[in-house]
Amino acid sequence: MRQTSPIDHCPAFFMSCNSHKIRFLREQIPSFECVPGCHDCCGPVTTSSEEMARLPRKTAAEQEAALDELNCVHLGPQGCTVYDERPLICRLFGTTPRLPCPRGRGPEVMIDPQAEKLVHHYIASTRQVLV
Repeated sequence: MRQTSPIDHCPAFFMSCNSHKIRFLREQIPSFECVPGCHDCCGPVTTSSEEMARLPRKTAAEQEAALDELNCVHLGPQGCTVYDERPLICRLFGTTPRLPCPRGRGPEVMIDPQAEKLVHHYIASTRQVLV
C-alpha cells in the first residue's frame, strides 16, 4: 500500500495564487544545517517574480559584480543575506539527490518526490527572472 504525502491532499494547489503555492512548497522542503560560511551551492539563479518581489533590490552595479564572479547578488561574506526568503530553487539544494550538497549535508529525510515535482512544476510554469 502506497503511503500518502501532503501533496495527495492538495488538489487546490494547481488553482491557488502564487503566494499560497510558494508558502505550501516551502513547507514541503525539509531544512538542514549548512556548513557555516559555506556558499558552494550559491550562484546566479532564476526565480519567480513573486519570490523576487520578497527580496531586497540591488543596483545594476551590484548585480553585474555578482555575475562577473558567478555569484548570487545576495551572497555576503557570511553566506546568504536573504536566507529566510531565499527562492525555492535555493531551498532544494541538499534536499534531493538531483541537487546534492557538495559538502554531503542534507536533511534526515529527503524531500518527498511528489513535492519535488511540484516545485519543478511551479518553477517551469512561472515567469523566471535572474536574481
